[in-house]
Amino acid sequence: MLKKTLFVGAAMTLLLGLCFGRNALSYVKTSVHKVSDTVKNSVPVSYEIDHARQMIKDLGPEILRNMTLIAREEIEVERLQKRVASAGKQLVRDREEILQLKVALDKGGNHCYLVGRRYPVHKVKTDLTSRFKHYKTSDETTFNLNKVLDARTRSLDAAREKLNGMLAAKRQLEVDVENLEARLKMVEVAQTTSDFNFDDSHLARTKSLISDIQSRIAVSERLLNAEFSFHDRIPLDLSEDDSDKISEEITAYFSHNKDEQIADREIDAYVAEFSMN
Repeated sequence: MLKKTLFVGAAMTLLLGLCFGRNALSYVKTSVHKVSDTVKNSVPVSYEIDHARQMIKDLGPEILRNMTLIAREEIEVERLQKRVASAGKQLVRDREEILQLKVALDKGGNHCYLVGRRYPVHKVKTDLTSRFKHYKTSDETTFNLNKVLDARTRSLDAAREKLNGMLAAKRQLEVDVENLEARLKMVEVAQTTSDFNFDDSHLARTKSLISDIQSRIAVSERLLNAEFSFHDRIPLDLSEDDSDKISEEITAYFSHNKDEQIADREIDAYVAEFSMN
């Protein structure tokens, strides 16, 4: 399917180039975008999710490499901290000794007494000059080391923060992929449920059979009740008042219809006579 789409896209591009000449470039770009969109839409969502999950896994080596760099920098920073601390302590000792020599020279005389020993003044001056020169160099070096230590510490903190951000982003991406996969499964389940085609013909036939059976039983019950409702014997428990009422109703009925019966017979006779003539 993908090869077919690419082939169709290439054919369309060639055809547009032949037909439109200089204006073909814009049409080519439009065709390329459409082909790209078609190819992208033809890729299953599940494949894209697996691809995203693999890309998240590919972040692992990069994160490990950054962690290694941070660990090495931490070691270097620790060494630099120790070096700066040692240099600071040495500066304190050198300063105390320089001041001690200066005090001895400030006393005057041809000799200086240091730690119970006598030294010529010129020798003390030479030593003091050398110590002071070295002290100034060490002080400047220590100052620069402090600046380097401060810069590398801030850089290390920034790298740690960036690494923590990468780890948090990786965890969030993993959660996002899991949520996308869960949503996709819900959509697939919903689509599968909507595509179910149940064969309920047997169920319908069963319902029809039960309905027929219910109807037959109802008819049988109705007939059974009719046998007890219709009597072929004269009821003997009819009261005297009911007997007189029935007699009166019969007499009134036939008396009312007598005139109508006579009129009907006269009309029939007239019709018959007219037909014979």
